[in-house]
Amino acid sequence: MQPPARNGALGAIKVLDLGTLGPGARASRILADYGASVLRIDPPRGHSGVVLPYYAYGAMRNIDRCRVDMKHDEGKAVVLDLAARVDVIVEGFRPGVADRLGVGYDAILAVNPSIVYCAATGYGQTGPYANWVGHDLNYLAIAGFLSSSGRDAQGVPVLPGATVADAAGGGLHAAMAIMAALLGRATTGAGAYLDVSATDGVLGLMAMNVDEYLATGAVPSPGHGVLTGRYACYGVYECADGRFVALGAVESKFFANVCREMGIGEWTTKQYDDNAQPELVRVLRTTFAQRTRDEWVTLLTAFDSCVAPVLSIDEVVTNPQIVARGAITEAVEPSRGTFEQLGPIWAGSWRPEQPVVLAEEGSSVAGQVLRDLNYTQDRIDDLVAREVVE
Repeated sequence: MQPPARNGALGAIKVLDLGTLGPGARASRILADYGASVLRIDPPRGHSGVVLPYYAYGAMRNIDRCRVDMKHDEGKAVVLDLAARVDVIVEGFRPGVADRLGVGYDAILAVNPSIVYCAATGYGQTGPYANWVGHDLNYLAIAGFLSSSGRDAQGVPVLPGATVADAAGGGLHAAMAIMAALLGRATTGAGAYLDVSATDGVLGLMAMNVDEYLATGAVPSPGHGVLTGRYACYGVYECADGRFVALGAVESKFFANVCREMGIGEWTTKQYDDNAQPELVRVLRTTFAQRTRDEWVTLLTAFDSCVAPVLSIDEVVTNPQIVARGAITEAVEPSRGTFEQLGPIWAGSWRPEQPVVLAEEGSSVAGQVLRDLNYTQDRIDDLVAREVVE
């Protein structure tokens, strides 16, 4: 595999992604944004497989796709030939599946002793839930995230507005572990096997709640503490136009500024008075309802207030802070033309100066990949004819 040179801290690193979804795919996305050369293995068209929307995972920008039937012995051989030349393997199969396919850690280690092998799953490789199927919501449930979050009118935990487990508990977790393993390998020469569990990652995000319970015996829940709704100074309020502001005035000096500018200065001393909270919530709701969201934001952010507008996604992508940070970039795909997407936003990642040129949707670089492996054209033609590769 000889991909074009790419910019970024991981520009010399080669990654083979065995067609992952969820945490593994997000990890590969992050690695590619740091400049790694990522080759993703997908099944040939016509074989079973999830069809992703074209924009998924950054529309696979700077990720090459090669269609190989890993269930075929010769397809497995292609993957092992590729694995011998890369630094990182990312897979997201249920425990034991990669071994049955012949591309598990032991098989890869036999052809590449210094490999960093990342198995990114929902529950990890061990434990009684290891073989459970699941999605983001399930991992959030097991790690305590849902029970600690807000409730709807019927008291049911609300669905989160982002895939926290896949993205942070899994993808960021996996990318961080891979980078740490690569750094360790640079010192010791030894690779690593990484058992990445999205549930473990969410548990890490829940550390404050878990540690509080273990230390004190108190069970954190909605309304339990400052950051989960116990006090009026930390919450979301509706404004006159039906939009919302987020108030996060934890520190007394910030809450005093809010009360002063809202004309309710007499409530400054009641910030952490538990008995006063129901009435303080009512006062804040009534007062915020007197002006529009943007009017309140303009007024209160002129002072240290810990106030921010609650933005919808269409507002996010045009917000001056987001635009100033260069978060939105352009991509070009032959059949779809130019469209905008969220670009590499991780600190230190490669930032494109021009629109990113994408491969045509559904394309495969199998031919070039096999030529780089020194396969003869006759052998390549035979593999294509028998749908081992596409």
